[in-house]
Amino acid sequence: MKYCEIKPSSTLTPFIHAYWELKGTEHDHQWERNFPDGCAGVVINLGDTCLTDNGAVAMEFGKTYAVGAMTAFKDSFITPHTHLLGVCLKPATFANFYHYASQHELKDNTVAFERSYSFDLNKMRETPFHYLNYFFSDRIKDKKIQLQSIINDIHASNGQFNISELSKRHFTSPRQLERQFKTQIGISPKEYSNIIRFQKALSIIRNAGNRPSLADIAFECGFYDHSHLTNEIKRHTGISPSQL
Repeated sequence: MKYCEIKPSSTLTPFIHAYWELKGTEHDHQWERNFPDGCAGVVINLGDTCLTDNGAVAMEFGKTYAVGAMTAFKDSFITPHTHLLGVCLKPATFANFYHYASQHELKDNTVAFERSYSFDLNKMRETPFHYLNYFFSDRIKDKKIQLQSIINDIHASNGQFNISELSKRHFTSPRQLERQFKTQIGISPKEYSNIIRFQKALSIIRNAGNRPSLADIAFECGFYDHSHLTNEIKRHTGISPSQL
């Protein structure tokens, strides 16, 4: 499998993490697993029909799909004829480009876009990343990102900010904050914080030269103990920490 990421133009950097491309190779015939990161996305299939959402969704050639924020792992089946191009949006930016239903309706789902929202197949084949920059720059509806300051606080604390305190800090109520998160991101602020905390722990496990103990990682990332950390990793990835 060949995978690459390309940064968007500077105009789009506040809204888009990266464009990405995935191509199967001649030896590919396996399930590829993605872990939740709190982000929504958009993907077009330029190859053979691709099974995703753990086999529940078949992405067809030429169609564009909206991918909602995930709360658990998602498997896609990669073959030699798989060819996907996608966009990883930053949290709460979907509405900056699309008039669409509440993001909560897309949570953990992959849904085919109607034609008016879809990418141009021919242009995606010719100059994909140039076309994507043009496509999204032309579609910006609002340069203000809803919830940005709250999202920044959650990331700064690595997901350890108490939701009640977070609400007070931003002069809102926990109920109103939850409603805004489900509309703009698709998941609750607690779910989003848990994913950011999980991602922090995952980064430590993967990148530490001399792996610290799970108890130390749990303490650093705000989990109750190593058992709590292990259960959260299994919930988000489907595997144990030792298999990462």
